[in-house]
Amino acid sequence: MLSSITDVKVSSSPAAADQDGRGAALIARMESVPISRWHVRARVVMGSATFFDAFDALSLAYVLPVLIGMWHLAPGQIGLLIATGYIGQLVGAIFFGWLAERIGRVKSEFWTILLMSVMSLACAATGNFNGLMVCRFIQGIGVGGGNPVAAVYINELSVAHNRGRFFLLYELIFPLGLLAAAQAGSLLVPHVGWQSMFLVGGIPGLLIVGFIWFLPESPRWLIGKGRFDEAERIIERIEASTDKRIEVKARPRVPAQAARKAGVRELFSAFYRKRTFVVWALWGTAYFVANGLNNWMPSLYKTVYHLPLGQALRLASMSNVLSVIFVLACAFLVDRVGRRRWVMSSFSIAGVLLAALYFTGAPSAYGVMLLGSTAYAVIGTTTILLFLYTPEIYPTRMRAVGTALATSWFRAASAAGPAIVGVVLGTKGVAPVFLMFAGVCVLGLLAALGMTETRQKSLEEIAP
Repeated sequence: MLSSITDVKVSSSPAAADQDGRGAALIARMESVPISRWHVRARVVMGSATFFDAFDALSLAYVLPVLIGMWHLAPGQIGLLIATGYIGQLVGAIFFGWLAERIGRVKSEFWTILLMSVMSLACAATGNFNGLMVCRFIQGIGVGGGNPVAAVYINELSVAHNRGRFFLLYELIFPLGLLAAAQAGSLLVPHVGWQSMFLVGGIPGLLIVGFIWFLPESPRWLIGKGRFDEAERIIERIEASTDKRIEVKARPRVPAQAARKAGVRELFSAFYRKRTFVVWALWGTAYFVANGLNNWMPSLYKTVYHLPLGQALRLASMSNVLSVIFVLACAFLVDRVGRRRWVMSSFSIAGVLLAALYFTGAPSAYGVMLLGSTAYAVIGTTTILLFLYTPEIYPTRMRAVGTALATSWFRAASAAGPAIVGVVLGTKGVAPVFLMFAGVCVLGLLAALGMTETRQKSLEEIAP
């Protein structure tokens, strides 16, 4: 399989040309090595962090049905408590995206996991609404920074050939983390207590930070910083992990760091402006629907349909069971189908299912479980796919900050979605909630029309 890579010629001096040439040769060597045990090992370690990132993100949803009765929470307070964590994630996505461009992907990920885990234990120690809200906000800063930085790191280790499958099998860990939170919530909360969710999310994370610290840094980031010797030592270890090679048709010209310094403003340059606005719209719409549904499902079953606590939590967990199945299918099919076509189909199918709930009046919990959970699982493939697609459309020099700013829209939408659900539910009832989600799916479909197709291209070709 050939992996064609275009030239980018920006050098203005012999020294810069030498740097460009060495960087180009190192990138070509990376692209020539197929996925090996070295890549898989890095994926497992970073994936462990992503697993507990997802677990901590959803843990509150399975605690809320208990806290609603214990603390006498109104729908507006429930929405505010969910939203507060996502506001923290918005702050974390921006801050750690900026930090990852300066100190590296691995060191930034270390601090996000440490903060997230410590604050998970703090959540378990709180005993009132205000205390939990503060702790969830601070924890959200770590959660918000962790996933986009990890996604950039894994994407930069990938090569063009079958990158979609390799990356999405890694990102499958995120819905598995959500599934684990759902199953743990349905088993532990009714019998052990709500604090157990935060303990399970926090203690293993403290063990993982040590493994994260010893991961090798992204060679693409090192090359972008002009640290060629460090990058070459890592690439030599990648090459030593397998004798197989992919033929590379043309070597890229990687610009010298002095010649190409990126800033946030470059996201809005003539070349990247459309990509930036399209991907922001995709993040916002997909996560407004996905996290609005996923965070409210347990509470809907308990408060609207009056199911017993255990049954409500088990029914809510079906959303995440289906999500794992659908994301696995996406991982194996997306390189054939293409990013743009998959996202368009995802918004279309989810929109139809959610509209059907509105027009039928959402009369039963099992109807919501069938249609609502399937809609969540379908749109969930797009939420995961965006972690693949977004780093592909930006160059190394701005990949972390571009991805972090894009994911900040998902944090904002994830804060707005649950909060608006609380308002609509309290004033209009449950059926209009699903109509609102269906309308947002239409907006996502319109945004998907402007996507740039990226499958089977090198990162350098997609984002010069």
